[in-house]
Amino acid sequence: MTILDGKKVSNDIKDEIAAEVTKMKERGEKVPHLAAIIVGKDGASLTYVNSKVKACERVGFESSLYRLPNTVSELELLDKIEELNKNDNIDGFIVQLPLPPQIDTQKVLNAVDPDKDVDGFHPTNFGKMALDMTTFIPATPFGILELLERYDIPTKGKHTVVIGRSYIVGRPMSILMGRSGFPGNSTVTLTHEFTKNITQVTSQADIIIIAVGIPDFLKGEMIKDDAVIIDVGITRVPDENAERGYVIKGDVDFDNVSKRASYITPVPGGVGPMTVSMLLKNTLLARERHKKRALEAQRK
Repeated sequence: MTILDGKKVSNDIKDEIAAEVTKMKERGEKVPHLAAIIVGKDGASLTYVNSKVKACERVGFESSLYRLPNTVSELELLDKIEELNKNDNIDGFIVQLPLPPQIDTQKVLNAVDPDKDVDGFHPTNFGKMALDMTTFIPATPFGILELLERYDIPTKGKHTVVIGRSYIVGRPMSILMGRSGFPGNSTVTLTHEFTKNITQVTSQADIIIIAVGIPDFLKGEMIKDDAVIIDVGITRVPDENAERGYVIKGDVDFDNVSKRASYITPVPGGVGPMTVSMLLKNTLLARERHKKRALEAQRK
């Protein structure tokens, strides 16, 4: 059994991006600029956004963080998004989820300029991804693809079972694993809360990608020997014996599943670190795209 070390791969990617940014500086070019909007003071969201700011510093990106109160109106948030859409200095930005109840999340995500949507959530980018066109792939699925590629895990002709159908992870993964190319070319089954006899499905899978937010959902007896397991889940489970009063658990019963798997992502340290790195990679792609467009405009 091989651990898919997301922390190591994530650091490798950051080093590669930092080297690219150094070359940009040497050529006298503008470096990528990633911005984030965060509404309210959700602890997990703040931690995540701060990790993005630190990651930007590490690779040499510029970064901006816009904090808005939990009471912000939908109109005020949309105005801020429009401001960032028009700011040529910013290459990509994200709106950190979740948003408070007075705000329509889909309306907000739709307001982000697709050319700056480095989270890959805009319908334009999602549609391009589904059509195999060049676009921003959502950061977490992008990270999973990168892990599969860097560990050279065969996907062609394999049966991939995706558990969970969110538009952030499950649905995009089901499309990406079935696309032409590598990683891809697998036969995909998308399962969810209404799937009957789920063990019957998972026990036939060569690759399982799970994102349901239920700790220890996938048990050892639910997989076949040598399956590849990608655990996207991350939940704080209260534990009075733990120093912080909780432990972090994934959607996979790691102790038992790891005994049968050929490859498995740990939680933490698997898919999580990859998400931030791929967000940086999308921002670098956005910068390159904006530079190319500016050069084409000059030639005209």
